[in-house]
Amino acid sequence: MKDTGHMPSSRLLRESGLPKWALLLALSTAFTVFLELFGLPASLLIGPMVAAIVLALTVGKGKLRVPAWPLQFGQVLVGLMMARTITPDILGTMAKDAPLFLLFIFSVIAIATGLGWLLTRWQVLPGTTAVWGSSPGGASAMVIMSEAYGADARLVAFMQYLRVVFVAVGASVISRLWVAADGAEPPPLILFPEVDWPALVTTVAFAALCAYTVRRLRIQGGMIIVPLFLGAFLQGIGLMKIELPMWLLALAYALVGWSIGLRFTRSILSHVARALPRVSACIVLLMALCGCMAVALHVFAGIDPLTAYLATSPGGADSVAIIAASSNVDVPFVMAMQTGRFLVILLIGPTLARFIARRSGLAENPV
Repeated sequence: MKDTGHMPSSRLLRESGLPKWALLLALSTAFTVFLELFGLPASLLIGPMVAAIVLALTVGKGKLRVPAWPLQFGQVLVGLMMARTITPDILGTMAKDAPLFLLFIFSVIAIATGLGWLLTRWQVLPGTTAVWGSSPGGASAMVIMSEAYGADARLVAFMQYLRVVFVAVGASVISRLWVAADGAEPPPLILFPEVDWPALVTTVAFAALCAYTVRRLRIQGGMIIVPLFLGAFLQGIGLMKIELPMWLLALAYALVGWSIGLRFTRSILSHVARALPRVSACIVLLMALCGCMAVALHVFAGIDPLTAYLATSPGGADSVAIIAASSNVDVPFVMAMQTGRFLVILLIGPTLARFIARRSGLAENPV
């Protein structure tokens, strides 16, 4: 047993990991600011994740690890962030044109699942990882859910956030070309907005209760599912206002990003590099096929082309929301389509992933 009574303070500081955490925080801030300069909507998660990967690959012994409780609290906050977008207006828009929404939602999911199946058959990625990585839902939620159901969250994150970058850039370019005369810019990131403090206290207490309940009852995938559905319900009937200032979401994103990034190894990075060409090709093909769906939505349903394109964009609901808000489109329609697809993926994703893995004849294997 170590005698820490006379241990020098410098050694105590090193063994506590504080210098590494300080370095991780500094790197995360630098990467996030850099990505924000390019207007990447997912920068608050991608920045910390990339910083954690850099640290994991350069620091050998004494690697950092995000403690379970803070990580689970951050995951619940992500679920509440999703719940906040499910408003009565969006549900009303979905209900009004339910057959149209269901047709296009399931069409996009079918295309994405088919590409995930191909990646699994080609053994580009192991087992259910390719299916979760291809799922056109909220990227952060898909990463959290995939880990709960046994997929490799590192590779799922690689696929999801690579697609977020592709979709965000593609949608931004098309939006700018379509409304070049508009000159509208995406809204700036406000880290410290005005806060409804009573609502914030209620939200944080509710998030802590959800995390405790899910952990105690061992609900699989519950860190996203429970706060999302329960939070949306309480918000819908007016019993709770979900207050999530950007600084709190930034903390939640950082915890999730660090948790994924700190588990990267050189072998995983090597696998990512080998998979990059075929994964990128599948993402471009998915975007092209979703573009064809947008054309069909315009021709047969009379939806204006830009609204149709943003509504059918495969994933990155947060990035699509930001682009839609600064474009002359039907924002409720776009968000209803994106939200509806996310909810369907959330409900059928685990079953779909297991089905594809069985059909492909491959089990989930570590890389």
